[in-house]
Amino acid sequence: MRPPENDHGPDGIPGAHDRRPRRARRAGSALALAVLLAAGPAAGTATVAAPPGVVVTAQVPPGLEDFYAQQLVWTACGVAAECAQVQVPLDYQNPSAGQIELAVTRLASTDLAARQGSLLVNFGGPGGSGTASIEAWAAGLDPGVRAAYDIVGFDPRGVGSSTAVECVDDAALDARRVGTVDPDTPEGLAQAVAAAEQFAAACAANTGPLLGEVDTVSAAQDLDILRAVLGEDELDYLGYSYGTLLGATYADLFPERTGRFVLDAAMDPSLDGAGLTLDQAAGFERALRVYVETCLPQDGCPFEGTVDEGLAEIEALLRQIEAQPLPTADGRPLTVDDAVSGLIKPFYDPRIWWFLTQSLTLATEHGDGTGLMRLADIAYGRGPDGTYTNSYEANIAIDCLDHPENDDPAAMAALDARLQEASPTLGDWFSHGQVTCGAWPHEPVRTPAPIDAAGAGPILVVGTTGDPATPYAWSQALAAQLEDGHLLTRVGEGHGAYLSGNRCVDEIVNSHLLEGALPPEERTC
Repeated sequence: MRPPENDHGPDGIPGAHDRRPRRARRAGSALALAVLLAAGPAAGTATVAAPPGVVVTAQVPPGLEDFYAQQLVWTACGVAAECAQVQVPLDYQNPSAGQIELAVTRLASTDLAARQGSLLVNFGGPGGSGTASIEAWAAGLDPGVRAAYDIVGFDPRGVGSSTAVECVDDAALDARRVGTVDPDTPEGLAQAVAAAEQFAAACAANTGPLLGEVDTVSAAQDLDILRAVLGEDELDYLGYSYGTLLGATYADLFPERTGRFVLDAAMDPSLDGAGLTLDQAAGFERALRVYVETCLPQDGCPFEGTVDEGLAEIEALLRQIEAQPLPTADGRPLTVDDAVSGLIKPFYDPRIWWFLTQSLTLATEHGDGTGLMRLADIAYGRGPDGTYTNSYEANIAIDCLDHPENDDPAAMAALDARLQEASPTLGDWFSHGQVTCGAWPHEPVRTPAPIDAAGAGPILVVGTTGDPATPYAWSQALAAQLEDGHLLTRVGEGHGAYLSGNRCVDEIVNSHLLEGALPPEERTC
């Protein structure tokens, strides 16, 4: 199975956190991917006395001694897991200013004699929970990996069961998705700005100081505390999608403590927000074209003619929904922003394109938006009972801290024009999150820049040629930026490669985790 929180909902349909349109052009409510700040740890170190039974001897920045030396209290949870809360500083620049908690779930090695250490796993987002589905994900691992590692999932700061970002209630999130404006007009832009300011103010009021401390660099520093309290001298790590940014940041901050690293479906940390959006728009346009080409010969495909004609039918459907939202089974109207979110979500995994075909058939032939709404709900973290995870809110909070936004109307218009070229079918509903982050109460903390992680040793980067959410070029870029990056290529569609059904990829990743082995240059699966 694939990364559950990042790409699969509990029912097997893709869609938790990583991608929908960065900000659907006529709404201002969709998620944005973060990029990260490459920075060094605080100057100066102090030796920490390790807890009983812990062999860690690494040095830590002054003021963090108690955090590194804490002893965890594990309690049984899930089916066969154990859970704990880890204390980390609210603000690493001022460790005495308070602390927050990180939720951690651990599945013990199945063979203590073969145990090598702990493997921390991040499923992406930003905003994706690493504890909710770690047991289900770990069930797909090779027995050798399960024997060698304690598998550890964690909710990053601001996310899920950790001390979390909180903005508005479920009803307000539903209303935020329904509200549709056109920021291309002065009136629409004013409405979008007002809505963004209201949302940002609610986040500040309900989250408090944490809202300004959920950046990726702080989360990477949390990883080093997790490493220490788990009793490891080095961090072994597997990150998907946004998790590759988090992992690369850790390797840059703590190269001497970087162990065996796998970064799958990589982000390119040198891209600015506009570059990320343009590449993703092009990636989803390409994936849509591949889907239509695959659909047309099949019985039950709701489109006919050539691929271009099929794409034109999809665009016509979106224009129709833009003018008149479709009814759904639970009474909520399917707006065009939700329709686009639902449309692109299955491109994370071609194995469930059948559900997209069913949903599009329901919409085109019966005027029913229920299927597309279900996909959009999964993308936003909304359950069938109407409750949301905090993945949407956490994603915005992390994204707005991690990279600067240009909310100048002229810059927004210029980006829209470029998006039309990159994605003729979907470009009108993709745009950068300028309005939301422009209203954010905390300034961004980084400038996009390459990450080389000098001195970290070999890092395995895995990229998929048809990945729409993190295009293959990003994996190539990250592997090239890293001082000792090694690229493994999967030829195919979908987001992420490891445990996606490609035996070749799985064997190479397993060998790296178990033995430190690396693939030959330009290895393709």
